[in-house]
Amino acid sequence: MTIPAISAVTSTVAPSSYLATTPTQSTSATDGAFASTLASAVDNVQGLQSNADSLAIKAVTGDLADVHQYTIAATEASVTLELAAAVRNKAVDAFSEIMRMQA
Repeated sequence: MTIPAISAVTSTVAPSSYLATTPTQSTSATDGAFASTLASAVDNVQGLQSNADSLAIKAVTGDLADVHQYTIAATEASVTLELAAAVRNKAVDAFSEIMRMQA
């Protein structure tokens, strides 16, 4: 059973730089690979935010020709941060559930 709306979205939206690996690569990852993938994702979030900050400074000083570059970078950084926060919240919920099962 195929869902045309999802396939239409996935054909136009490619994974961004917030994911260092594709999901098929992460399923066979070991503990060290998971930790390095998580660390690279956090580094990537920081990189996106610093890029947005530098573009904001350029926009304010008048050095940025197209303001859309800043808007896109800021939105990308915001969405990536929201994704990272959602993953963190799910991890904390999973940890809490495991601790509740042991009690």
